[in-house]
Amino acid sequence: MIRRSIINRLSLAVAITLIAPVSFAQDIHFTQFDMAPLVINPAFTGMFDGRVRAGAIYRSQWNSVTKGYETYGASVDMPLFIEKNGDYLAAGLQLYNDVAGDANLTNFTGLVSVAYHKYFGGYNRNSDKGGSDLAIGFQGGYANKHLDLSKLFFGDEFNNGGFATGTSREFGQGLGSSVNYYLVNAGMSYSHATSDKMSFVLGIGANNINQPNDAIQKKQNSQTGLDMRYTGEMGINWLAGERLSLRPAVLYQSQATASEIIVGNEFNYQISGDKETYKNFSTSVFLAAWYRTGDAAMITGGIEFKGFRLGLGYDYNISSLNTSSNGNGGFELALRYIMPNPIQFAEKRTIPCSRF
Repeated sequence: MIRRSIINRLSLAVAITLIAPVSFAQDIHFTQFDMAPLVINPAFTGMFDGRVRAGAIYRSQWNSVTKGYETYGASVDMPLFIEKNGDYLAAGLQLYNDVAGDANLTNFTGLVSVAYHKYFGGYNRNSDKGGSDLAIGFQGGYANKHLDLSKLFFGDEFNNGGFATGTSREFGQGLGSSVNYYLVNAGMSYSHATSDKMSFVLGIGANNINQPNDAIQKKQNSQTGLDMRYTGEMGINWLAGERLSLRPAVLYQSQATASEIIVGNEFNYQISGDKETYKNFSTSVFLAAWYRTGDAAMITGGIEFKGFRLGLGYDYNISSLNTSSNGNGGFELALRYIMPNPIQFAEKRTIPCSRF
């Protein structure tokens, strides 16, 4: 009974926090952020070597504290109109569904992306000359947030040590069960291949530009609007040996009073094929270590083969919640497939860096 009481109080505290007028909603995040590029920056739409890119990702976290938070995501993007000089327009679709906590707070979001890539330099695999890609991207979409009120408990249901169902919703006056809204995002990226062994990408993005009212409890937009999320990204691909690549990356995100920095490096080792083999046909294994400032130490790893990339990720919590979570943060499973271009076209246009 004591344990049940503690859980109920925790649920109540979480519910109050979610509906409090001073609280701010925040967007999802992934440890394997390179497997969900359209969540980070719409300018990354179509930034890959291939005809079509499709991916799916699943994340589960906080199972040791309360009912586990689960996030599902899926995306597809591709170049559409390609000019002779290498410039191209790309489009994509990003879907994700997030289910959080005992009250099943569900957030479904669907986003359509477009990005225009301006190509400079004419880089190809048989040249030591560098090439560059400058892109600008936009996203627009729809979101639905839903809450199961039957699983919430309010203070006036507890009286003289007893519990009686039914509430005047003293804590949740004006509380509804769902809300719908639209989102607008934008971003820019620049990538450059300094040689056939080194390339990098830089990106900046702004999400929730329209700052929609996403609150289930209806208050003024200034109190309950979804805050803008700003992102900054940097990634490098460096062929350090005949088969070994180093892929360091940094991701910065800021929303309202919250911010995070993820920094780390992936070691990628090619176990079949040679450097002349089109990379989507080679087989590689990868292992990476990451650190999310003040929150978690993370490890990711997996395999790449015939255009597929299968990745696993795990977070070890090092924040002040470590005692409650027993160090358990989040687990991720991700799968991506890139359909290769015909070799003739691939030799004409090579993305300088497809790190994200």
